[in-house]
Amino acid sequence: MNKYEINSNTLALLSLDNLTTKVLEDNNIYIVNQSVKEIINHSCKYFGSSYLGRYEGTKEIIGINYKSPILIEESKYIIFFPTCSVRNKNCNWISLNKIKDYQRYKETSKVIFKNNIELILDISYGSLENQILRSTLLESKIRKRKNNL
Repeated sequence: MNKYEINSNTLALLSLDNLTTKVLEDNNIYIVNQSVKEIINHSCKYFGSSYLGRYEGTKEIIGINYKSPILIEESKYIIFFPTCSVRNKNCNWISLNKIKDYQRYKETSKVIFKNNIELILDISYGSLENQILRSTLLESKIRKRKNNL
């Protein structure tokens, strides 16, 4: 597959190398000939913004500018967060709203998605929990702003 748009079925974007991404969906797995960064930026543009625009929005809303969660699509609150610095070629992105649970797994972490798929991530439990909390804060503040319109 040469192009991919993040959608409400997307669970995670896993970097295979600088040019290829493994995409996990509820019922499918795809190998996409785009980097994770390209998929994130393309998806933001598909839904009317850009990665930079969404990044700046996150910075404005919750004051975070490192490992920032990104609102990909507004109406369905599709929010993804990175597992490490976005400059790292091994950076993976996880869908906040697809997570059912997460737990420590040896020296790393395990995410359990709502469809019971389990994913071991090379990220400490504390870092994963922090990313989930940041993403939840972003979602909460956006919902409050929308409700005040």
